[in-house]
Amino acid sequence: MPPRVLAHRRIRLGILHLRIGCGGDGACGVGWSTISRMAHYTFFLVLFSVYLVNELENNPVFNAGRGSVLTNRGTVEMEALIMDGSTGNCGAVSGLCTVVNPISLARLVMEKTPHIYLAFEGAEQFAKQQGVKTAASSYFITEENQDRLVHAKQANRVLLDHTASNTIKQTENHDSLNISLAPGTPIGDAGDTVGCVAVDKQGNCAAATSTGGLVNKMVGRIGDTPLVGCGTYANHLCAISATGKGEAIIKATLAREVAALVEYKQLPLTEAVDQVVKGRLGQGNGGLVAVSNAGDVAMAFNSTGMFRATVDSTGRSEVSIWH
Repeated sequence: MPPRVLAHRRIRLGILHLRIGCGGDGACGVGWSTISRMAHYTFFLVLFSVYLVNELENNPVFNAGRGSVLTNRGTVEMEALIMDGSTGNCGAVSGLCTVVNPISLARLVMEKTPHIYLAFEGAEQFAKQQGVKTAASSYFITEENQDRLVHAKQANRVLLDHTASNTIKQTENHDSLNISLAPGTPIGDAGDTVGCVAVDKQGNCAAATSTGGLVNKMVGRIGDTPLVGCGTYANHLCAISATGKGEAIIKATLAREVAALVEYKQLPLTEAVDQVVKGRLGQGNGGLVAVSNAGDVAMAFNSTGMFRATVDSTGRSEVSIWH
């Protein structure tokens, strides 16, 4: 069974395809060759997942790393999680404002500390101790994201990081959260949470997700991405990475729900993913990508579209946008 990787985002998929495909620099091919030869060392699977997400974090088109959207104070607060399904080891970070590659810091939390999750000042201090690359706020604050924040404040709403004309409103337990998309802006003008799920030759799975969160979110808000079992999860059977409205994904413990159906009800991965997205995630709230230890790939969403792609060690690739 050839190793397989799957990654997802919502716009400008051509860039993503180039990044994860076996491109001209041969990076992907080298990566898969390494994993194939050293598959029993899951370190390489985790390293490869981090590498892929790093590439997306470095591109301002994506809502992660350099392209992270802004809080209601005009700052960035980035978050990420990496999980090794074969060991259950994981590392998460949130509230980052200077770390260039949040997913790399999440990996260091997993490998260099006795903890799973570091946030805000503690995470930033740990990054300095580890010599992680950092940058001034000007590196992260793009003109496009400043414009999105202006639209969000004018509408007095928290905005998803992609754009469309619809509005999602959820009210529960006397708390309301209006999440809408900047009006008058075509889909394709903003990036989304980035994620990667991968499986190696031995059936070891890993998941990695990174995001800047929601436009105009309250300072201190934490989404689904760094919460184990919500936006990201991996075990010995499968790996899952989600995107969309974080509050809805958290309530559904979306990623863990998929894994539980595979493990305890022994459902095929595709059936488990479809059941969770249709039954546990409210309409229009997002989607996920998943891969099983047998190399099966499942991608499902209940939003207008979800830009996504797969590639394996044979060079076969697939790109999808709509249903």
